[in-house]
Amino acid sequence: MAALISPDLLKRLEQLQLLARRRSKSTAKGERRSGARGQSVEFADYRNYVPGDDLRRIDWNLYGRLDRLFLKLYEEERELPVTIFLDASESMSFGQVPKFDFARQVAAAVGYVALCGFDRVTVEPFPLGDDQVGLVGELRQVRGRKSSIRFFENLAKLKAAGTSEFNQALRRGAMKHRAPGVSVVLSDFLDPAGYEEGLKSLAHRGSEIHAVQILSSEELEPSAYGDLKVIDSETGAEQEVTFGKYRLKAYRATVQNYCQRLQDFCRSRGVRYQLTRSDTPIDDLLLKAMRTGGMWR
Repeated sequence: MAALISPDLLKRLEQLQLLARRRSKSTAKGERRSGARGQSVEFADYRNYVPGDDLRRIDWNLYGRLDRLFLKLYEEERELPVTIFLDASESMSFGQVPKFDFARQVAAAVGYVALCGFDRVTVEPFPLGDDQVGLVGELRQVRGRKSSIRFFENLAKLKAAGTSEFNQALRRGAMKHRAPGVSVVLSDFLDPAGYEEGLKSLAHRGSEIHAVQILSSEELEPSAYGDLKVIDSETGAEQEVTFGKYRLKAYRATVQNYCQRLQDFCRSRGVRYQLTRSDTPIDDLLLKAMRTGGMWR
């Protein structure tokens, strides 16, 4: 399989940083400011100034004596837990550009930005097949930019199969990852059981949630009509339908309404929502839409 992310795009992703409105409460050291204080509320330590540091933290008295810039450290630096919920159900294999292939690219990009920022990354694919348990273990608690190559290799090995169990997967994830951090949900959100309970479970844990709905161009703008046989990709159920031009128009309206309801639900729960097509140029999504949508800066 070709590389998930091109070398040129990786270089551009290295310049980004995940945004987190809430401060990290992790006990592991990283590069995120937390609310935890050192043993002294007035002073913890000094370190050398590097370009880009907050000028307000410079000790100007020390600069006057030594003619060198040092930063006063009052807060410990903490890592940010980043969890990527990746829909690996059979329905994600649909599309001329498969939704799952696109979702893995987005997961790779989010993970890479986090790893470059010394954050801790976990990918939770669902459903989890018995033949992928060991592989998924390699995608948990990944740290450090040096781990990125192996991280990409393991992502590329994942396959889409089975029924999604969306709500159960997110509920289990919320129980497992109790520390608030950033949760990114990559899915088509087309589970017959809905998505509400799963997203509520994540929201109750205090995580910052990004919901990225990935649909194929065929799902958003189908062109086929007439006498058709429709097959459920996850259950295999078949149904013959007559799909005229009028129904085609009604279908498009139904899809738009469904996406709008999902967006409204996300907004009501403080979840950032992004709709994208699986044939969208990956650079456009990552460097434009997701930046505007508040994923990173």
